[in-house]
Amino acid sequence: MTVLNLILSWTWISSGVLLIVLVLLHSPKGDGMGGLSASGSSMFSSTSSIEATLDRLTWICLTIFLGLAIVLSTN
Repeated sequence: MTVLNLILSWTWISSGVLLIVLVLLHSPKGDGMGGLSASGSSMFSSTSSIEATLDRLTWICLTIFLGLAIVLSTN
């Protein structure tokens, strides 16, 4: 196993774990991370902004996970 293959494998595993965490943070009723914060956050202006950021991170992580799955399957 080459060093590059090892790095890509660990990145794939890490992105899979992060993807699981991000999906679990989504609320089935649409509350999502908005229900976690009692006060307003200076980084996010509203609950919809938090949800939009969470959605974006989930899609990015999914893209990385699936892209690495394709790359690693070619070996």
